[in-house]
Amino acid sequence: MYRNAYDNDVTIWSPQGRLFQVDYAMEAVKQGSATVGLKSNDYSVLLALKRSTSELSAHQKKIFIIDDHVGISISGLTADARVLSRFLRNECLNQRYVYSEPLLCKKLVSSLGNKMQAGTQGYDGRPMGVGLLIAGYDSDGPHIYQACPSANYYDCKAMSIGSRSQSARTYLEKHLDEFKGSNLNEIVRHGLLALRECLPNDLELNDKNLSIGIVGKDRNFTIYDDEAIQQWLDLITEEERKGRSAATVQPPIASSSGDQKPSDDSKKESKPKSPETEDRMAVDE
Repeated sequence: MYRNAYDNDVTIWSPQGRLFQVDYAMEAVKQGSATVGLKSNDYSVLLALKRSTSELSAHQKKIFIIDDHVGISISGLTADARVLSRFLRNECLNQRYVYSEPLLCKKLVSSLGNKMQAGTQGYDGRPMGVGLLIAGYDSDGPHIYQACPSANYYDCKAMSIGSRSQSARTYLEKHLDEFKGSNLNEIVRHGLLALRECLPNDLELNDKNLSIGIVGKDRNFTIYDDEAIQQWLDLITEEERKGRSAATVQPPIASSSGDQKPSDDSKKESKPKSPETEDRMAVDE
């Protein structure tokens, strides 16, 4: 009940020991469109759902190249992600200029954590409202890292962040043991099936709303968009491209009078969206 008394500044602690501005930044990540990262013994793969603010605009980029051996996918505020991607690129360029070798992924993520933490301790700034999945391949092998607005970062076997991402994490946990020995096609297929779990009922994976980034021992970080995505979509069937929840929706039951009783889903869909809901849907545009 006293939350508003402690959330005006990122430097104000609540009696429970929380920084509410950091919690709000974490909420921005949860409202962004979903992205999935997973790795095998030889490859790291990022998959992301792209959003469009309207039918008149193009889909926002969700995956960015940082260096030949590393890339990121984002969920949250795209503007904050651009700032962080530029910082990461500068770190990689400085390493190549001074030492003539690529920057190790763990050092890159450590620098990112320090950069993001600076925004959580000063009254003149705010936390970065974006979560990142970092995929890389270096002398230590493939990597998947998660970076949070709280400046915490984690070395992951597989991870998903963003809206409806819990469904994708459930899939990843069930099939985690299959990832290590998978070849490229198999690991991408697992990523597509995990990302499919995050889709609303009326959508399916296609070359417009999907983006894939791949890096491994025999290839630099490469992003596949638009027409180039079709070769990976062919790894799953047309039915598998739809959200699993769409397959479980039951048709409306006809009443004795011949009229059909509308389902709960149809009631929800017919309810007009409030301006606040539309703002949340456009978090990462």
